[in-house]
Amino acid sequence: MALEITSQNYKELIESGKPVVIDFWAEWCGPCRMVAPIIDELAAEYEGKVTIGKCDVDNNDEVSAEFKVRNIPTILFFKGGQQVDKQVGATSKEALEQKVKALL
Repeated sequence: MALEITSQNYKELIESGKPVVIDFWAEWCGPCRMVAPIIDELAAEYEGKVTIGKCDVDNNDEVSAEFKVRNIPTILFFKGGQQVDKQVGATSKEALEQKVKALL
């Protein structure tokens, strides 16, 4: 299960030095619901190697504003505390897994 990312914990996670993947989503977003099970699967498969979590844009608007998230789902990829990749819109598990593997 993906970690819940909030305005209270996102900076600490990104600055931890461990690779981080953040899925920006909302309950009312159809494409977000399509991506959600993929994010949960990847979180389980890469547990201990990559921190994978979800950030609800309705409850954490300051986080989405900081990263200029305008459309959801948007998935951001961080390595060494820096954003290194971005996926806007729904995509396949294979495409997301390639981006996750690039963080390792």
